[in-house]
Amino acid sequence: MSEPRGKFAVLGAGSIGCHLGGSLAAAGADVTLIGRPGAMDVLREKGLTLSSSGRPPRHLPADGVTVATTPDAAAEADYVLVTVKTAATGAAARELAAHLKPGAVVVSFQNGLHNPATLRAALPQARVLAGMVPYNVVQSEPGTVHQGMPGTLMVEDAPEAAGLMTACREAGLAIEARGDIAGVQQAKLLMNLNNAVNALSGLPLRTQLAQRPYRLCLAMCHTEALAAYRAAGIRPVRIGPSPAWLTPYVLRLPDALFRTVAASTLRIDAHARSSMWEDLQRGRPTEIDTLQGEIVELASRHGLRAPANQRLVALVKEAEGGAAKSWTGPALLAELRTAAQA
Repeated sequence: MSEPRGKFAVLGAGSIGCHLGGSLAAAGADVTLIGRPGAMDVLREKGLTLSSSGRPPRHLPADGVTVATTPDAAAEADYVLVTVKTAATGAAARELAAHLKPGAVVVSFQNGLHNPATLRAALPQARVLAGMVPYNVVQSEPGTVHQGMPGTLMVEDAPEAAGLMTACREAGLAIEARGDIAGVQQAKLLMNLNNAVNALSGLPLRTQLAQRPYRLCLAMCHTEALAAYRAAGIRPVRIGPSPAWLTPYVLRLPDALFRTVAASTLRIDAHARSSMWEDLQRGRPTEIDTLQGEIVELASRHGLRAPANQRLVALVKEAEGGAAKSWTGPALLAELRTAAQA
């Protein structure tokens, strides 16, 4: 196996960041994980375990993981993978700007549509690329991150991405370059609209998606989002098993037919959950404003309403404030239908 090229830093080493950086480090890459002090203390003590349903767990011992808590640790990095939550992007970029070496490649592996632009504005000395992670990763226990479904990473097609792609492939991370990365991000936003539904359900993803009332909630979100996209002239590319316009129809199918038609969608680890569920469980702010909130704002700019998405924003914010409860599918559906009729 050839040696991965360059040094890597992961800024925001939570679940996704530890998955990406840990996978690269396990393959021999020079990686520094930069994260919250408490989380990094766990890695210093226990090391990092990477698990998934598709391969045996891999453990990096404590002395095999380089960790830090401040962006200056990225000073020598050739590649910086940014995985902080969207709300933290601006501050993280400003802190990183004082330390990043000229010509470094910064890759945003974040949810939402605007993070690459935020990073470019703050980091003129760097080459900033957009990226996309198509699967969920959660912390199953301290020091262990679990990938709940298969998928292929996507990164903006640019010569500067070559070293990252080589390192990812040597680490067993499937990755492809995309010339239509803006459309990829728009399609991923549609996929991420389930994060709120899953978080409020309190259920594993596979269990939640198998129940039609929850899917009808998601179909309402998708229908509003697609209307806003059409009004804005946005055409998301196909990154899943069906084109975006067909998704609401598939979600509305009866359970038995959905299991047949969407078999690949349900190829999810039985324990996989959304990152938003994990945020609520840990008492952290969620990314609801850059998911459902993005649709509400886009719809409003074009004279449209997105009441189901807007109600989900409110429910998630209530849960962030300590009013968390597990919604049944019928109860959540009734809540969204009431909002749509108001």
